[in-house]
Amino acid sequence: MELLALLFLSFCFLTLSGRTFGAESETPVARVTVREDDDVILPCSLDTNENIESMLFDWVKEVPRKEVFMYRNRSHYNNGLPGQDVEFKGRVSHYPEELKYGNASIRLKQTRLEDKGTYTCIFPEIKPSEKISRIELVVEPVLKIRNFPGAAPEPYVTILKEKGLLQCKVPGASPKPTVEWRDSDNKTLPTKTVQDEEQQGRFHVMVQTTVTEPGCYHCVATQMEKWHRISSEICVHREKTAQPPSGLPEWAAALIGGFIVVVFVVAVGVVLKVKGYSLKKDSQRMENGPSSELERNLTSEQP
Repeated sequence: MELLALLFLSFCFLTLSGRTFGAESETPVARVTVREDDDVILPCSLDTNENIESMLFDWVKEVPRKEVFMYRNRSHYNNGLPGQDVEFKGRVSHYPEELKYGNASIRLKQTRLEDKGTYTCIFPEIKPSEKISRIELVVEPVLKIRNFPGAAPEPYVTILKEKGLLQCKVPGASPKPTVEWRDSDNKTLPTKTVQDEEQQGRFHVMVQTTVTEPGCYHCVATQMEKWHRISSEICVHREKTAQPPSGLPEWAAALIGGFIVVVFVVAVGVVLKVKGYSLKKDSQRMENGPSSELERNLTSEQP
């Protein structure tokens, strides 16, 4: 009987334990993705929007368990509360102004590849059962420039004489790089390979592309085996039309030119009118003969 009672109690203990630990594992997991070296926000909040300024909440990283951030009644890891794992020191902060709305989210700075994993936000003092939120953090690696023998140098980019033809040259790289042209939106452009040669284990690659729109384009050389990427940028400008010597807009230059023509025509008309009036007066004098004054002078001079 004692053995049966012991087995029964053991069964009850395991059953209850299984429910207790299973509750955490059954908590839905939200996924958050971030690029390496970028900052990321891990969300956690109470559904009731209850003020948590005087409460306790704890962020931990699972497997292996590590203390990420703990807040207890205005004390936390950033103002003297001990217990934080060294790899998170100085990299985690919360939002004090959001605590009154039940927001316990944290910000993790400069994420590393080793930060990936599942994070749990716990309110252990909330009854009847503790509040748990679980976040799976995915950290995507970023290609970085690293110095190693054979690393692709910065691509040499030029605009050829042909309109819109861009050329990119990457000399002496090992392993062989992938070379491509991209636009300002980082979209890959149709690329033509004009040189792909190997000399003593080093690769010399040259590619071209044709663009029809002004803008900035960059040539990217990637060596996946070494996690190495480097690029060079070149900008294509719209061709400018010839401007009048004055530098004025065409419409202004045309207006001024028309005004000058009008003034010239009016001036010529005035000159011609004055000249015609003068010729008319001379003609009248010739028809009427000498003036009376001239006649008197001539008469007085006669003997």
